[in-house]
Formats: sequence, C-alpha cells, structure tokens
Amino acid sequence: MSNSVSKWFAAFLALLLLYLVPAGEMARRQDDLSRLVVYQSATKFVDSVRTKGYVTPTMYNDFQQELAATGNIYNVEMEHQHKKYHPEYNDAGTFLNRYSIVYDVYYQDDIMSYMFPDSSVGKEDDSRRYRLTTGDLFQVSVRSLNRTPGMLIFDALTGSDSGGKAAIAFPYGGLVLNEDY
Repeated sequence: MSNSVSKWFAAFLALLLLYLVPAGEMARRQDDLSRLVVYQSATKFVDSVRTKGYVTPTMYNDFQQELAATGNIYNVEMEHQHKKYHPEYNDAGTFLNRYSIVYDVYYQDDIMSYMFPDSSVGKEDDSRRYRLTTGDLFQVSVRSLNRTPGMLIFDALTGSDSGGKAAIAFPYGGLVLNEDY
C-alpha cells in the first residue's frame, strides 16, 4: 500500500517539476518583459513631452499602442502642474519684493478633453495640441489592471492571493525642458 502511495506522490512531483514550474517561470519572464516595455514606452513618451513641450493625440495613441502590445490592460494617468508666480503684497498694497509659487494642476480628464474634443477637427490640427510651458511638471503613472499569467501561476503554486495588487506599476515624470511649438 505504501509503495503505491509513494509512486503517486512521485508522479505528482514529477508533473509539478516538469510542467508547472517551467510554465510559471515562463510566465514570470513574460511579466518582466512587459515591465520593460512599459518602462521604455513611458520614459519615451514623457521625455518626448518634456522635450517638445506639448502632447498630441498621435503621441498619446502611439503610447497606448505600445502598451497594448504587452497583452495587458493598463490605467494611464497623466498629470500636468503649471507653475505660476504670484507677487506678494502687504495690507497697504505695497509690494514685498517676493513671489509665491502656485501650481495649477490638470489631470487626465482635463488633458484628454483638450486633445480629444467633441468636434470633427483632425488629429494633426494644432488646436488639439496640449501645450505646456518650461518649468511645468508633467507626470505619467501606468498601472496594470488585469492579473497577468505570472501572477495566476504564482498564486496557484503558493496558495496566495494577489487580487488587488497591480503586477506592473510605473510612475515617471519631470520638468518640461523646452517649448517647441
């Protein structure tokens, strides 16, 4: 009796080692490749925006297509912080020889409504360019929404649950360096 149990256990262990572990490793490598594509695409997009000083619908669509090539679903959040200088005055109205810096913040919905208006204007029209100025801050945050095959196999092998955790999350941004428009 114990001989047949050990044979079943050996067969199960062989199945695990021959098929499931390599499949899990392949899925983990695919997740790593997806992370690299997201990293490369996000840095290219943000650096392009920072160098040019604007975002066009074509630039954004190309960025989305590069992300979609990984086979995952992503939530992309853009944020633009426009720097403004406000002079400071005392109660008598005299200028105090200093300025305070205030940031007007524009989020994903604001930027998207500017680039994709409810009109029939072409994608390459200058009115659809979202312009930034030198010294503004532009940031993009990319976060995966689906559970990747690597996460599924890892959860199955370890018995854990990574349900709400994003497999790929990458924030990137910086100051706008140029106004090329």
